[in-house]
Amino acid sequence: MAANTPDKAKVLAAFFDDGAWTPLYPDGAVSAAYGCANGQTVYAVWQNGAALDVRDVQKNIHILKLAGQTGSPVVTFYNSVGARLEGGLDLLKTNARLMAASARLSGVVPQVAVVIGVCGASAAVQAAAADLCVMAEEGGELFLTAPFNAADAPADAGTAACAARAGVAAVTAKNAAAAAKAAAQLVGMLPGNNLAGPALFDFAAPDAAFDPAAAPAKQAAAIADAGSTVELWGGYGKNVYTALACVQGSTVGILATAPEGLCPACVSKAARFVRLCDAYSIPVVTVAGTAGFAGSAANDIAGGIRQAARLAAVYAEATTVKVAVLAGQVVGPVYTALAASADWRVAVQGCCVAPLAPAAAVSVLYKDEIEASDNIQKATAAKAAAYASEVAGAAPAVAAGVADAVAVPTAVRAEVAQALDMLAAKRAERLPKKHGATAL
Repeated sequence: MAANTPDKAKVLAAFFDDGAWTPLYPDGAVSAAYGCANGQTVYAVWQNGAALDVRDVQKNIHILKLAGQTGSPVVTFYNSVGARLEGGLDLLKTNARLMAASARLSGVVPQVAVVIGVCGASAAVQAAAADLCVMAEEGGELFLTAPFNAADAPADAGTAACAARAGVAAVTAKNAAAAAKAAAQLVGMLPGNNLAGPALFDFAAPDAAFDPAAAPAKQAAAIADAGSTVELWGGYGKNVYTALACVQGSTVGILATAPEGLCPACVSKAARFVRLCDAYSIPVVTVAGTAGFAGSAANDIAGGIRQAARLAAVYAEATTVKVAVLAGQVVGPVYTALAASADWRVAVQGCCVAPLAPAAAVSVLYKDEIEASDNIQKATAAKAAAYASEVAGAAPAVAAGVADAVAVPTAVRAEVAQALDMLAAKRAERLPKKHGATAL
C-alpha cells in the first residue's frame, strides 16, 4: 500500500463544470469544495493521501450536514493511507459518527464515492455504503484487509476490477480524472435530493428498434434516448443489466434480464438498483424475459430463495413509477417479482406469460393425450407451442389482466414513453412503519 497523489486541481477541474469551484476548507489531509457538476450543485470532499486525524473526519461530517440542509449531493474522493494512530479512541468515535451521519443521509441526497487512491478498512466500508461507488483503475485501491496481509488474496485483490466483480464498484474508469468525469455524469443524472424533480436533457431517438431477442444492453439502448445509458455494476451479476438512462430527456432506471437464469448475485444487484431508483423517485423500466431464478439445490443453498424474496419485496414496496416490458419468457415467480407490482405492463408480441413454462404445463394438462401419441417429444413441443400462443401469449395476458397493453417490438419505446408520461404525476404512500423486515 502506497500513497497515491493525483493532482487535485486537475481532478476537480474534470469534475466541476468549467473547472470552477469554491474551496470550503484550506488544503490539508481533507479539504472540500462546492460548485456545479453536470449542471447539478454538489459538495466535494477531497482526501490528499495523508493519514487522517479527528479534525479531518469532522470536516467530512460537517459537509454531510450542509448537504442535508441544502439538499445537494456529496461526492467524496477517497485517498488516504489511514488514520493517525495518535488519534486513538477519539478518532474511532469520530469515524463512527461519520458512518452514522452518512447512513442518516442515505436516500435523502445522493452520495457518490470516488476511489482514486488508497481506501481501506473503515474508509472502504464508508465508500461501499455510498449510493454509487466509482473507482479509478490506475491508483485506486479498495479493501477491508490489505491484500499484502492476506496469504490467499487473488492477484488483483484491492483493484478496480476486483471491486467491480464483488459488486462494490458501480463504475470503473481509467484514472482519477476519468473517474471524476464519470462521477459528474452520475450526479447530473440523479436528482439533487429525494424531493427534487428529475433533471431534463436534450434527446434524440435511438438508432435501433427494440428487439426481444437482443442482449439486455441493446434492449435498454433501444428504449433509452440515443447515447444516454450509463451502466451500473456491469462486472457483477451479469445476467441482469442495470443502467441510468433518459427517455425523452428525463432520467429513468432501466433493468433488463438475460434469457439465462438469475443467480443470487443477479437478484441482489437488481434489488439494490431498484432501491436506489425508488429512494430518489427515479422511474424504473423493467425488461423481463428470462428463464427464471436459477433452479438448483445449490442455488437454494447459496441464498437464491432469500434473494428472490428480497427482490419481490423491493419491487412491491417501491412507490416510484414502475413500467414492465414483458419481452420473453416471464413465468411464475419471475413475473411475481419483476412485473406483478408494475403500474403499467406492456406485453410484446411473441412473449410468454404463464404460471408455468409451457412444456411443463402441457405435460400435466395433456398428459394422457401426449403419452398416447406416437412421438411424445414431438407431441409435447406441438402442445407447448399452441399453449404459448393461445394461453400464454401477449393478447391472452392482457385479456387475463396480467398485462395492460400489447405492443409490436418496433413500438416498445413509444409505449414506454407514453406510460412514463401518463404516470409522471403518480402519488403513492406506504403504510406507516419503520421499514420492511424482508431478509436482506
